[in-house]
Amino acid sequence: MNGSVYVFIILIAGLILWRRTRSFYRPIRGSGIRLLLPVLFMLPGIMIFLNPRIHAPLLEWIIAIVIGLALSIPLIWTTNYEVREDQQIYAKKNMGFIVAFLAILGIRLLLRNYVSMLDPETLAALFMVIAFSYVIPWRVMSYLKFRKLARGRLVA
Repeated sequence: MNGSVYVFIILIAGLILWRRTRSFYRPIRGSGIRLLLPVLFMLPGIMIFLNPRIHAPLLEWIIAIVIGLALSIPLIWTTNYEVREDQQIYAKKNMGFIVAFLAILGIRLLLRNYVSMLDPETLAALFMVIAFSYVIPWRVMSYLKFRKLARGRLVA
């Protein structure tokens, strides 16, 4: 990979971390459906699978899904919500999330360099599968955690 790709990755990671740490100080409004928006924003990435040059054995697709699911576990563990004094729900301050996110980013970069013998289209598709496989479970579980806390707040 050339240097501009690394700059792009660092910029995206920085924006994600900035947005996430900013959410520690702002209440989550509404029903929490906005927690699922990153999944929607990733949907254009599905277009990569329409490329006829993408070819990988079924085992590689399964491994990509398993890696993604494994990467989702620390994100799920470190994403929690709390009701604060103003009775609003906030993302819980957790530096473990930042560490987990940076570790996942590092793992993805190491994997990309390790499996660089694949053609670029197939490599991109496999990494898109990994991304979907950790973002979807993480965001769905975040939404469910938020909804559980919101229901409990209404009952109490």
